[in-house]
Amino acid sequence: MQVTRTRPKQIFRFSVAYFLGVLVLNILVSPFADQLQSGFLIETMLMTLLLLSAVMSIGGRRRALVGAVLVAPAAVGEWLNYWQPALPILVVARVAGLLFIGFVFVQLLRFIVFAPRVDSEVLCAAVAAYLLAGLAWSLAYILLDRLAPDSFVFTLGPKYDHSMTGFTGLYFSFITLSTVGYGDIIPASGLARILAMVEAVFGMFYVALLVARLVSLYSSGSALEAASRGEIADQQRIGADNSQTGSNNPEK
Repeated sequence: MQVTRTRPKQIFRFSVAYFLGVLVLNILVSPFADQLQSGFLIETMLMTLLLLSAVMSIGGRRRALVGAVLVAPAAVGEWLNYWQPALPILVVARVAGLLFIGFVFVQLLRFIVFAPRVDSEVLCAAVAAYLLAGLAWSLAYILLDRLAPDSFVFTLGPKYDHSMTGFTGLYFSFITLSTVGYGDIIPASGLARILAMVEAVFGMFYVALLVARLVSLYSSGSALEAASRGEIADQQRIGADNSQTGSNNPEK
């Protein structure tokens, strides 16, 4: 009696659309959370939800294990910074968060590059990677502003709001990523300018390369479907010819 061996079941991969939804929710709630008394708590809860959903979306035993190891100090650091705000805790939380976001971003790019065809999951991964990049740079700007308060110059708005906190950092990050640049926030230090310059260049190349990749996937998928339809039509035609030949030459 032959015994069949089954491979161990992998951890279920959640749809990237769920992670994209949490990411969009985090961005949309951010400007309103800054105006609430419990806004810091809301931001911490949303960031924790975002980190956990990212771990579940990357899938695979090894990737999920690596993601869990990277996300643990980031999530714990966020809550420690909420209960007892301190610069060392913020630095640890932000650095760990940036490492984890970088890991998730690479996994999303791998998913897009090695996808056999364009579908809803690939499109969600592409949008999620773009928004995740903007979030990562906002965390870097907020951390830089805490370490060096004179890194940014604010030309508009009330003076008490002249700091990279929450939505302000997110706003400046996406304005820079999309290369809009309204001029209300200006990077003043050398490190701030380098971060803004790299983000702007990244935003341009990401969109260009992403569009090229999606077009390539769509074109190759269309060609494969056309070839498959042609092969099926050829097989049907050959079968019809064989049946017709058999009917014209009956056995004696």
